[in-house]
Amino acid sequence: MLNPEQKEAVETTSGRVLVLAGAGSGKTSVLACRIAHLIQNENVPPSSILGLTFTNKAAKEMQERVAKFVSPKIAKQVTLCTFHSFCMQLLRKEIHRLGFTSSFSLYDEKDVKRVLTQIVRHTLEHEGDLPSLQATMQKITQSRNLGLAEIEEEENGEESWYGSFSKDLLGRLQTCMRSYNAVDFDGLLTLTVQLLEEHPEALEKIQNKYKYVMIDEYQDTNPVQYKIANLLAGAHNNLCVVGDDDQSIYGWRGAEIKNILEFPYDKLVKLEQNYRSTPNILQAANQLIANNSERHKKELWSSQTESEPILLFHAPSDTEEAQSVVQRIVWYRKNKNLRWKDMAILYRSNALSKAFETSLIQAAWEEDGVWKRGIPYEVFGGTEFYERAEIKDLLAYLRVIENPMDEEALLRVINVPRRGISEKCLDKLTAYNRSHGLSLWEVLVATTDPFFSLIDDLSPKALSGIAKFISVIEKGKEKFKTDSLHKTFSDFIEEIEYKKAIREEVKSEKMREFKWDNVMSCVEALSSYEENKKTEDPEAIPTLQDFLSCTLLRSDRGPKKNDRQFEDKVHLMTIHSAKGLEFEACFLVCLEDRIMPHEKSVSEKELEEERRLMYVAMTRAKRHLILSMARERKRMGQKTATNPSRFLFEIPKDLLKIVSYQTIDIS
Repeated sequence: MLNPEQKEAVETTSGRVLVLAGAGSGKTSVLACRIAHLIQNENVPPSSILGLTFTNKAAKEMQERVAKFVSPKIAKQVTLCTFHSFCMQLLRKEIHRLGFTSSFSLYDEKDVKRVLTQIVRHTLEHEGDLPSLQATMQKITQSRNLGLAEIEEEENGEESWYGSFSKDLLGRLQTCMRSYNAVDFDGLLTLTVQLLEEHPEALEKIQNKYKYVMIDEYQDTNPVQYKIANLLAGAHNNLCVVGDDDQSIYGWRGAEIKNILEFPYDKLVKLEQNYRSTPNILQAANQLIANNSERHKKELWSSQTESEPILLFHAPSDTEEAQSVVQRIVWYRKNKNLRWKDMAILYRSNALSKAFETSLIQAAWEEDGVWKRGIPYEVFGGTEFYERAEIKDLLAYLRVIENPMDEEALLRVINVPRRGISEKCLDKLTAYNRSHGLSLWEVLVATTDPFFSLIDDLSPKALSGIAKFISVIEKGKEKFKTDSLHKTFSDFIEEIEYKKAIREEVKSEKMREFKWDNVMSCVEALSSYEENKKTEDPEAIPTLQDFLSCTLLRSDRGPKKNDRQFEDKVHLMTIHSAKGLEFEACFLVCLEDRIMPHEKSVSEKELEEERRLMYVAMTRAKRHLILSMARERKRMGQKTATNPSRFLFEIPKDLLKIVSYQTIDIS
């Protein structure tokens, strides 16, 4: 059953609609019902509906919800995906208009950083250690998120050497990526805007296909995504955006809150009834966020009647704070029948987790009369499966087979396993390819010609290694065209003797087994992709290109068997990671000034985002919310006195119950 406001959001289908969906207000249900309403009651073809989200999890959940109202077959005809997935699909068909081929590789942030490093070395003619490129990368990313073709000048109008250098680097990076036939995540968005703005026929085709456009989490859009939304909806003007300005917490990565604050709507609908948290939690969150001036006015409420007070305690030190939190977790499990996974410890940054991990490991607890030591827990944000070296190696091989122009992938694997191609040899090859305007692959192929000018500078061992590498790539390319992908991949791994390489490179038998298990999981991932593709569409042909795109665009980056979402463990995570989740009990820890708000958040705009972050954290809790701080915390090895977070003073005192860190009292 929909409440009156939800029903209004579902049934308002024409024009520009802004749905302000407060935390826990059922926005996913509203979006799913709206899509079903368009199909069933407005006779809109499902293929004419486009829904854009920010995570694959959200897109999948929405597809499953829609399938409950219409048949799964019809639900699959609706395009529901992330911005990046949508842009990838579009560019695969249309990117030839921009000077790329449809087999372009997709680069992640680390790949781009390596390319930038190569460009800087070449530009500065410097082979030693380079200073950090982090600031330069941030400047480039910021410019691209703003949709700028080049980096803006300094505010004073004068361009520094660094500004000029960064501007030059952006231009060189774009040229380099085109020559590698590669696109990075930012590029998926900026190239889509370029395509739609410069090629009216491509824009018209996509506008004719999608007559109804919906965007979830609109408060998280950056200027480029804002442009994409307006371009897509330009012809029919049926654009529905759903979001909550009070949960806009990604300004640091380019999200622009003014997109939702200044959205020119024909109809505004506010979803303020909360189905998650108790009235006390909602009142506290409402009072806190009311201190922000840049927001749409709204107030969450709940029909629940029972409500515990919000608990607040301060401990003498960070160690004692952690111990007290863990004691309470044990208490809630025993006295409130909560499972470990019903509880979460939320903090401002990952660096704060160590004390809580130590306390969880050391904690004693009783189960069925037996005392145990160590509470099971999961820290979100470890090394992702596809970030492991052996997996990056194998995916780089697949990228080269699919796109030999992909220089970054080529350089990663040309001597993995070792083939006698030394760094000195690679320096000569890359210097030649840069000076002669050839791709590195073309230079490698040229070494098989006995009259090639560089051949006398390369050792017989290197030439033999290059010939073997070219052979294995070309043989793999042919096999992937005809045989099953996972079988070919398994044979390919055997062909390059990757297991032998692990055995020679890794000394620990346990680590060898771990790495080889990861390799097998990668083969399984390719097998699963083939099965899923055939299940979704029996006539679809699984391709290496599509697998590589799906792999890099996934947000759940590990294989299914490693998915720990349903294991009974306490969750430890940053507040940013917790967005979109909910827990029976939430422990908001380290609530001190310089941590929350962060010490670098000095402007009013930054403070408002920090307050929104606190609001998001509070509204993750369903029944129990516990706030804590330490009066003294170690910083850089030194004990430092702290001050309570200023946000604690913005919560009405009658909603808080201050308790001792040494005792547990929730009455």
